[in-house]
Amino acid sequence: MELQPVILSGGSGTRLWPLSREQYPKQLLALVGNETMLQATAGRLAGFAGRLPVAPAPVVVCNEEYRFVTAEQLRAAGRSSRNIVLEPAGRNTAPALTLAALAVADVDPVMLVMPADHVIADLAGFQAAIDAGIPAALDGAIVTFGIVPDRAETGYGYIRCGADRHDGSKAIAAFVEKPDAATAQRYLDSGEYLWNSGLFMVRASTWLKAIERLQPAMAAACAEAWKAGARDADFVRVNKEAFVACPSDSIDYAVMEKLAAAEGLGIAGCVVPMSAGWSDVGAWDALWQIADKDGNGNVARGDVLFEDSRDTLVYAQDRLVACVGLEGAVIVETPDAVLVASKDKTQNVKQIVAALKAGKRSQASAHRKIHRPWGWYDSIDNGARFQVKRIVVNPGASLSLQMHHHRAEHWIVVKGTAEVTNGERTFLLGENESTYIPLGHVHRLANPGKLPLEIIEVQSGSYLGEDDIVRFEDTYGRG
Repeated sequence: MELQPVILSGGSGTRLWPLSREQYPKQLLALVGNETMLQATAGRLAGFAGRLPVAPAPVVVCNEEYRFVTAEQLRAAGRSSRNIVLEPAGRNTAPALTLAALAVADVDPVMLVMPADHVIADLAGFQAAIDAGIPAALDGAIVTFGIVPDRAETGYGYIRCGADRHDGSKAIAAFVEKPDAATAQRYLDSGEYLWNSGLFMVRASTWLKAIERLQPAMAAACAEAWKAGARDADFVRVNKEAFVACPSDSIDYAVMEKLAAAEGLGIAGCVVPMSAGWSDVGAWDALWQIADKDGNGNVARGDVLFEDSRDTLVYAQDRLVACVGLEGAVIVETPDAVLVASKDKTQNVKQIVAALKAGKRSQASAHRKIHRPWGWYDSIDNGARFQVKRIVVNPGASLSLQMHHHRAEHWIVVKGTAEVTNGERTFLLGENESTYIPLGHVHRLANPGKLPLEIIEVQSGSYLGEDDIVRFEDTYGRG
């Protein structure tokens, strides 16, 4: 029997816009420390010496849109997985966990279910709570972990604890929604309530039994999607049509809140208290709360200057940000968008994202810098009939063999060596050399070297959209 880490890496983190966006959400960002939140989650059980050995690789459930970045970040952290399950559409956490359980059903481990976008400051406290929950999971319970509150927080849901159980956990008396300030203070004073963390532990067979009994339509849709799926390298692609038909619901609503009312199921829900410096970093004020501050309560990442400012958070990605006379502010600067907000209003950032979506603005979903399986590109300038990109290709990687109907391209090598296919010719270009790709020519860019290849691409033509690509060959299985 093993303890199987399961990382749920869906979600878009809209309240952390403009750093977090649909195609590059917060779990892929290094918001705290040098590791991304996904990488930190994947390493959270390192050195665990509890009741069960830890499986060598996690199961990861993520959106198909950022599958290559997810795989690369896991590889870079030394946590590569051959079980990266791709969701063709978001259906919340209950279907995601059901897919993970189906992925390991043959060995039936105890699954530790961790959202990829949480921060844990005290790993020893985290691992101690996880170990304390194993007996209940082995006994057939679905275990959740409740965070011992240190303040009257209105941004989290709560769990009211019931009686102590024989396995060291506590019964769940009730799940309660996010309270107002007075109610949150009452919860804190009572000592009966824990924050709802979204962390779970359950055997794969127990979860599948619960979902089949309590959510039969969800269980059937996930089973069909899994059965009709296929493996693609490190990725498991479930059937899109079947999964899109699956009801969307969270683990709490779909199962946990129904366990007490379900008779004859033989499955209990329970909670284990955890004190581990936990935060779900749901909005910018939460990040300010946990970050290291200067003597005036300011938090700075990037090139930032403060003058007569207090309790202010600034993230600067691309430019110097200078702050004068600010108090309780949040400023987030990226190459294509700047957020300026009052720290106590950061929950409302999601309304800005909704407005961007309604206006079909690209800033809602993508950064100017776009990650691809072969590297990345940054659209550094554009205008009528032209666009300029900085393109970096990883060592040994190549773009697809492709053609454009509406644009021509000029390539200038800035760093490294490029292998260029241009029509019938294939040749090498060194630094400061260039080539011209006429409209309609079949072409490919590759990096045969051991160092990153960097080029400047100048596009010109009547249409410069990314959908003007006809692919003939692609290493990464893109149509």
